[in-house]
Amino acid sequence: MAINIADFSKRLAAVIASIGQDSHPGQLMAFFKKQIKIDNAVIFLYHGKQPPRITYNDLPPENRPTNVELFLKGAYLLDPCYKSATEGFNGYYQLDKLAPAGFKRSEYYKNYFRYTGLIDECGYIFQLGSNNFLNISLGRDTASACFNRSEQQLLNEITPLIREICLAHWCAQEHPSPNEDNLHSQLLSALEYFGTSVLTDRESQVIQLFLHGHSTKSIAEKLGISPETVKLHRKNSYAKLDVSSQAELFFLFIDALSSIDHYTDGDPLVGYLSHIR
Repeated sequence: MAINIADFSKRLAAVIASIGQDSHPGQLMAFFKKQIKIDNAVIFLYHGKQPPRITYNDLPPENRPTNVELFLKGAYLLDPCYKSATEGFNGYYQLDKLAPAGFKRSEYYKNYFRYTGLIDECGYIFQLGSNNFLNISLGRDTASACFNRSEQQLLNEITPLIREICLAHWCAQEHPSPNEDNLHSQLLSALEYFGTSVLTDRESQVIQLFLHGHSTKSIAEKLGISPETVKLHRKNSYAKLDVSSQAELFFLFIDALSSIDHYTDGDPLVGYLSHIR
């Protein structure tokens, strides 16, 4: 892609000048949108052990409240970008390469991601130190084509520049409160122990991987078992959890997280079921 150096420098200067100011996320997105076509963009800041903070969001207003509420409620724990970031990923990404096999058949995709209206997503995950990281999500919706190779190449090549700008701005952000730290820790614990009060260790592993968007085949490969064994574990797990589909499993997980105010530790289903009875 041909770049107008004069315009590139002018817009970059505006981004740099806005570092430390509230206008910075908007300036950064204006810079991106001048380089390539971007339909929707969201910036998620994960600071310490608190739930994500959305510092920029231009998803369609009619979809925004529902999507944001579900994501912040705990669905973010199943997000491929979040999981990759917690495992140390740092740099430019393409979602179709970052997400596990079966992602588009997962309930996270069906009940959250597809309602964003995006058909393609790429962006940046930057580690900010001390368990802090940033996810800049750049998307294309159904009115556009997917990002092409030259656009992907441009975004990838400017990664060092974007990383330094983001570090300069977001590393200076305020620290989370103890209450926010505690909430995120509770959500992480709830995900880790979800269903363990009634499932075997292997069944719990299988259910966790299904929730994260893995297919039967990829779960079998990851755990070193046959696809038929994976299906058997899923069948037994569904019976024990009293669900009949992956959709019901997903909403059982989300509903269990909704009772986080009554959660201490262990399987969140224990507190959730006792609370609704």
